[in-house]
Amino acid sequence: MELQDAHRRAATLIEALPYLQEFRGQTFVIKYGGSAMESEEAVDRLLCDVVFLEAVGINPVLVHGGGKAISARMREAGLTARFVHGLRVTDEASMRIVEEVLDREVNPRLVTTIGRLGGQARGFSGRDVLRATKLLPVETESGREDIGFVGRVDGVETGELTKVLQEERVPVVSPVARGEDGHTLNVNADEAAAAIAGALQAAKLIFLSDVPGIMRDRNDASSLVPTVRSDQVAVLIRQKVLEGGMIPKVTGAVEALRRGVGKTHLVDGRLAHALLLEIFTNEGVGTEILASSPLPAGRGGWCAGRGEGGVDRHGLEFGLAVETRLARRAAESRTGRSA
Repeated sequence: MELQDAHRRAATLIEALPYLQEFRGQTFVIKYGGSAMESEEAVDRLLCDVVFLEAVGINPVLVHGGGKAISARMREAGLTARFVHGLRVTDEASMRIVEEVLDREVNPRLVTTIGRLGGQARGFSGRDVLRATKLLPVETESGREDIGFVGRVDGVETGELTKVLQEERVPVVSPVARGEDGHTLNVNADEAAAAIAGALQAAKLIFLSDVPGIMRDRNDASSLVPTVRSDQVAVLIRQKVLEGGMIPKVTGAVEALRRGVGKTHLVDGRLAHALLLEIFTNEGVGTEILASSPLPAGRGGWCAGRGEGGVDRHGLEFGLAVETRLARRAAESRTGRSA
């Protein structure tokens, strides 16, 4: 390694130091979904970031989606996926597919991948963590419609999650819940993550999906809004800056802030090492949502405020250095060598 390259890597680590010191021992809830989950390479990169967080003393909790995989399985079964106001209509046959895909395919695959990358995780069906109330029939153009086994999260049982975090393992939670009558209910993964973050009093709630964050113009990447206060959200919805699937993400983020979560973030999970770049660099790569009350400038006690310009010059190198280190650690673990 050339000396100049070594100094650059050292500078990257020093830049991350205040964030590592501030967040050590704190809990981050990470919601992962959308097309960001479709590429095996993208999943590996994200879970590499999650393993890094755990290795440096941060407590990550992963809440995953799986909507596209569910829709694909429904097509294979001859069923048509249908949505009302963004909610999946879930009859009994559809609910069986939802549970099968989320709890017995997506969740175990994420847990296994975390292990392969050198971390430790435990999978949870949301039934064992989340409580929900079945939604009432919703108004449509043709009248009121019962959308089936769909619920709104109204309770979180944190005991087992806390135990797993204390064991320095990563809880991986699927977005289903147990209803009042014992039936399994399909719940919105964004709402599930927000409820878990509030119940655990997480320092951060991070939504990783297939959008870069809040954008004033969805067709213009330069229109990304780096920071939004929670009292600005209603205006952004009225202006239609926030539409469709962004609304439950952002309203869930605001509710989490109200429940005591420190800060929320919206990040493009397709970007390599987006999670680390959002947390450990001054500029970030997505949108952070803050409580309405005035907060100190910056993302950490020693850091300048978030700017408009994109990732600082060490940010991308930081992600690449982490990927190299964790790949080496996993390989050495498989051959019985210590990292």
